[in-house]
Amino acid sequence: MSSSPIILWFRRDLRLSDHPALHEAAETGRPVIPVFLDDEVTTTLGAAPRFRLGLAVEAFGDALGRHGSHLILRRGRALEALRALIAETGARAVWWTRAYDPDSKARDTEVKAALKAEGIDARSFSGAVLFEPWTVETGQGGYYKVYSPYWRAVKDRDPGLPLPRPARIIAPEVWPASDSLSDWRMDAPMRRGAGIVRRWQSPGEDAAADMLGEFLERRVEGYKARRDFLAEDATSGLSEGLTYGEISPRTIWHAGRRAMEEGAAGAEHFLKELVWREFAWHLAHHCPGLATENWRPEWAGFPWETDEDRPEVVAWEQARTGIPAVDAGLREMYVTGRMHNRARMIVASYLTKHLMADWRIGMRWFADCLTDWDWAANAMGWQWVAGCGPDAAPYFRVFNPVGQQEKFDPDQTYIRRWIAEGQGKPPDAAMAYLDAVPRSWGLRADAAYPSPMVTPDAGRRRALAAYEGWKDSGTSGR
Repeated sequence: MSSSPIILWFRRDLRLSDHPALHEAAETGRPVIPVFLDDEVTTTLGAAPRFRLGLAVEAFGDALGRHGSHLILRRGRALEALRALIAETGARAVWWTRAYDPDSKARDTEVKAALKAEGIDARSFSGAVLFEPWTVETGQGGYYKVYSPYWRAVKDRDPGLPLPRPARIIAPEVWPASDSLSDWRMDAPMRRGAGIVRRWQSPGEDAAADMLGEFLERRVEGYKARRDFLAEDATSGLSEGLTYGEISPRTIWHAGRRAMEEGAAGAEHFLKELVWREFAWHLAHHCPGLATENWRPEWAGFPWETDEDRPEVVAWEQARTGIPAVDAGLREMYVTGRMHNRARMIVASYLTKHLMADWRIGMRWFADCLTDWDWAANAMGWQWVAGCGPDAAPYFRVFNPVGQQEKFDPDQTYIRRWIAEGQGKPPDAAMAYLDAVPRSWGLRADAAYPSPMVTPDAGRRRALAAYEGWKDSGTSGR
């Protein structure tokens, strides 16, 4: 056991710095075999997150290579793949970073129980969140259901200092065989959009660190005041780095705290957004149905439309609703793999309120199109906008997309950036959308921009009427 290798199973923790499992494995002085599995969880990812995961794995493999190590790639069910590696290498330990979504928890529970029964040191470590979800409790001993008190509970809690990169990762005498990442074709579901979205990606730990440094140097001061303006580069851009573990939340937390203590005006609000992600995973752990069931059970009877093939829903997916602020956000996502956070709220509200579509339809579309897709943050975000999720003010929120555009894109810079129709010389970003979408959609720059399917006023009246009717029916529990 003292000299046998440790299999270090990487998942969404693709970094060398502040990695508790890697740090402890390197400290043992034993050989470490880094492994990434294309297993029963990763193969279910939507097109864009699977594509971006492939880029993250490639970048991490390169980083390990520069550190004198190697990333072993295998496909198949996690337990069988790990058993095969144990047999091939003589490893007596398999370590990994904990995950909190239901599918990953089920997989990891099976793996840990089976390997421990076979005498293997199967161990999970922290590293994906600032605080383990079960360690943050209310005064009554339960979990937090509202963000503001959650923030107050953790804002002064010490998550510990980030760990340095290991000075050395000892290699095994013989490396086991590895798949070729190119053979996995993780970009295949993206079809012709892969090359376009790739231009907007900056995968890897070093890129994430650079983004954090640039944000804190140039933009954190105005973060609170300017982050909602759609056309401005006012945010950190770290959502993908967090999603794939290319940077740890603890690293971001301490850097943000330093900026706050040095007087940066927007730093505390930046930390609050980081803790919003933390709150989402806190809920995900305690509410495994967060992505499938209404968080407020009384909303089960709300009359959302569930037909994904309804023409209005198809037009929403194709970013042809006739509402520029909505269509611009959806097109940004299709081209870049990301969407401005304010645009996400506008887009989601229009689908769930003006079009009265079930929030799970939109959540699934985001899960296919976002390169920064995060199981907990997206599930909670969709439920928050729809009105059925955790919220300190449970009223029926309806964003006016025209009013939002006038407030946060007053000169229409964002809209012109992403919508080609109606412009004599559309910018490259707007044209990229037409190049990325399926040809079967038949979209052209010289086509007329559509009239609104549902106007903001009409949609708002319909949504509020449905809400009032639902309340009056007695099925709302109010």
